[in-house]
Amino acid sequence: MRDLKGPIGIAVAVWLAAMAALHFYFTGFGFPEPLKLASLHLMFAVPPIFLLYPAFKNSPRHRPSVVDGMFAVAAFLPSLYIYLDPGRVYDRSAFIDPPTLLETVLGTILVVLILEAVRRALSIALSILTGLVILYMFICDLLPGVWYYRDLPYNQIIDILYLMNGSGLYGQLTGISATIVAAFLVFGAFLQTSGMGRLFMHLGTFLAGRYKGGPAKVVVVESGLFGMTSGSSVANVVVTGSVTIPEMKRMGFPPAMAGGIEAAASVGGLIMPPIMGAAAFVMAEMISVPYVDIISAAFIGAVLYYLGIFVAVHFQSKRLGIASLPKHEIATFRDVLFDVHFVIPIVVLLTLMTMHFSPYFSAFWATVAVVVSAWLRTHTRMGPMKIWTALVNAGRTICVIAVAVTAAGIITAALTNTGLLLAFTGIIKDLAGDSLFLLVVLVAISCLFLGMGVPTTPAYIITAAIGAPIIAEHGVAPLLSIHLFVLYFAVLADATPPVAAASYAAAAIAGANPIMTGFHAFRMAVGGFIVGIAFIYEPAITLDGSLYEIVTATAAIASGIVLISLGYVGYTDGRLPLWLRGLLIVAGIGCALLHTVPELYRSLFGFALVATVILGGRRYFAVTAERKPASELGNEA
Repeated sequence: MRDLKGPIGIAVAVWLAAMAALHFYFTGFGFPEPLKLASLHLMFAVPPIFLLYPAFKNSPRHRPSVVDGMFAVAAFLPSLYIYLDPGRVYDRSAFIDPPTLLETVLGTILVVLILEAVRRALSIALSILTGLVILYMFICDLLPGVWYYRDLPYNQIIDILYLMNGSGLYGQLTGISATIVAAFLVFGAFLQTSGMGRLFMHLGTFLAGRYKGGPAKVVVVESGLFGMTSGSSVANVVVTGSVTIPEMKRMGFPPAMAGGIEAAASVGGLIMPPIMGAAAFVMAEMISVPYVDIISAAFIGAVLYYLGIFVAVHFQSKRLGIASLPKHEIATFRDVLFDVHFVIPIVVLLTLMTMHFSPYFSAFWATVAVVVSAWLRTHTRMGPMKIWTALVNAGRTICVIAVAVTAAGIITAALTNTGLLLAFTGIIKDLAGDSLFLLVVLVAISCLFLGMGVPTTPAYIITAAIGAPIIAEHGVAPLLSIHLFVLYFAVLADATPPVAAASYAAAAIAGANPIMTGFHAFRMAVGGFIVGIAFIYEPAITLDGSLYEIVTATAAIASGIVLISLGYVGYTDGRLPLWLRGLLIVAGIGCALLHTVPELYRSLFGFALVATVILGGRRYFAVTAERKPASELGNEA
């Protein structure tokens, strides 16, 4: 991203702050009609992308080029046309009233510029995927078998993507981006600018710094907390990892492992209640489930995810001989209390959502509460400059999310208005046959594949459109559980090789091999893969069941995650033999996912095996150590 200076930098900052302020105003005092809101959203969000993000590596880094300026103006005009005359869209009949030449040109320009904006600000993978879907609309009548669809004239493609009410560029997804997502991005920007990160850092060292492997455990706590407000695993890695990764390396973690721990912990921030990533807000609108119900259902899964990372970090630290943080680096309870007033905005947010106020209205008052609560202590007060910085940062993030969600809107419009959706679902059904487990695995793989270099929100939207209805046909899990399953795998794609955005960012900071960093992140995040599949077979972990079912299901999955973590780390008080490590992994998968066996039996067996391995290993390695000469002990260390 460019670091713009001078008049251009000031103009762009004013534009971004004005956009964020306008969206913030709407959340508290009401939105315009949906089409005007969606067009206004893109009219503000798309042009700055071309000024902030260079086209190529050798493009100017401190000023936009003339072409960038032309692209910015061109991106403004199509949405302005819709905003000034929404009745044109409402009154016409799609596929019957042909678009005018001007509308055809404007629609073409905006679609092309969205692809370019996605390429610049996000990833070429999402841009190519969107382009391929658009290409399909041109050639669908030439393809054989399940890929065939009737001929779509160019004016009908423009209808689907640009002029059809509720579809494409100005469809439901863009509306969600302009309302709920924008509201929470403003809230998150104010939280970060206010200094809440210091509370998370102190809380992390206070809770985990004094234990073995303290630096890595602090990362797990801090990244999980910070990730709730950042909404981006990569942003989380960059902000927290710039401090935590060097600290882990200093304490003895290998660079790739340090980066992998940071990446896995940062990715989990997007599934950590009470403030999950933007995809969770999209989910609330897509399946018409209150957001407070989503964060309640996601709570146990998030705890289990971080349990797996904690267990792995603990035994990996024992294996490497890494101790706790030095005492002077551990925050005291007084340090935590120094910024504890920042809990107020979170309480305000949860209270309002629990009272069934809309999520964006709740976010509005929670943002106000950030500013008010910041003034309770001298060192955190938000003056005009801090508020300005928060608005600019919020506007910058809104731009990136807006083009990502709009690209997903283009893809879903093509999926639902052609035979492409049926083609994908038909292929998955044919491959899975009558096996629900194989179907779940195929959808999970699809999520990971679509998430390669693609942001979580569009990856979730696209995969939910394809995979969620197929699983729902089996009637084995509630719709909320199915969408949480899809969300988990869309999130975990950021930590899964070969293309793992969070792992790559962590590797750059750690100075490590990206593939090895991704491998460590994948291992650390294994609990997320288990929990994601468990959402389908164990709806009780979403609090959908009796207290007994919830407790036993949670215990069974927890024991399985602990066993798997022990298996791949391969260390308790000494190195575990390879055969035992394999056995632990297989037993862990069975305890977590073998739903034909009652949860109580699985949990009792799992924790009994954990206790046997840890306590038995402690005794065995103690006796072995007594029998070994001192020289052998030194070599083993």
